[in-house]
Amino acid sequence: MRAYVGVGSNLGDRWAYLAQAAKGLRASSGVAVLRASTVWETAPMGPPQPHYLNAVLELESRLPAGRLHELLRLVEDGAGRVREGRWGPRTLDLDLLLFGGERVDTPDLQVPHPGLTARRFVLQPLAELCPDVEVPGAGATVAELLAACPPAELREAGRYPL
Repeated sequence: MRAYVGVGSNLGDRWAYLAQAAKGLRASSGVAVLRASTVWETAPMGPPQPHYLNAVLELESRLPAGRLHELLRLVEDGAGRVREGRWGPRTLDLDLLLFGGERVDTPDLQVPHPGLTARRFVLQPLAELCPDVEVPGAGATVAELLAACPPAELREAGRYPL
């Protein structure tokens, strides 16, 4: 199943954490990292904190959505992720954005990611990888959602450290 994962970091060596995310996913059985978007530096949501580096990874997964989500949490934990408060700073944040054309709505996982349609820092890198993919439940493609998204502070930061 084709899956797209949002990757973000705003603490410590942000570039190293992005690289660690790809490395951790590549080392996992049942997951292949296919491509990465450009990395974008973005202002944080929520309380004052350092700027984020954000990108999207395109995966091929033989794991079901719930198992892939668990794997993402394990990779975050391996990067020293501390879960304190909503929208707080983090060494590594991995969000399952899209999982094929599936919709998932459980207490632990919502796919498509609930913030996807209104967040330019997610849509911009996602559109690099799959502009013509229709977002389940949104009635629009990734490119159409990006075109309708309000402006936001984004700065191209470089190539993803695969």
